Amino acid sequence: MIKVLFVCLGNICRSPMGEFILKDMAAREGITDRFFIASAGTSGEEEGNPVYPPARAELSRHGIDCTGKRAARYTAADYPKYDYILAMESWHVRSIERISGDRDGKVRRLLDYTDSPKDIEDPWYTRDFATAYREIEAGCRAFLSFLRNEGKLPATK
Repeated sequence: MIKVLFVCLGNICRSPMGEFILKDMAAREGITDRFFIASAGTSGEEEGNPVYPPARAELSRHGIDCTGKRAARYTAADYPKYDYILAMESWHVRSIERISGDRDGKVRRLLDYTDSPKDIEDPWYTRDFATAYREIEAGCRAFLSFLRNEGKLPATK
């Protein structure tokens, strides 16, 4: 089983979008059983809160339901539980490294798997949830391609 953790600041916008986009992709490809996918935030300020309504609405526009998701905080205890820790921006990578270190090289920005590696801007501030969705979706597609190229997933049909 491939264990993936998406991480952003508060775990109410980008990282839950990543969690549920990848879960949706895995379900559509019939490979859900190959994954454990979750998300967390480097800050505890939103802990226990639901996905931010505009992020939830953007997911819903694409037929993705995130009902029941509550923000969780990333801790050092999370590090050994996951194979891949996918941060939304460089600042999160540094925060994760500060919290748990990255002795096994598990932490990367999600868009580092694409041909256009960069940070995904926080839609909490930009108010552009559609762009965040598109970038996260592109990152998830590229991550699945990476896993296929590594022989960890079967080729697509």
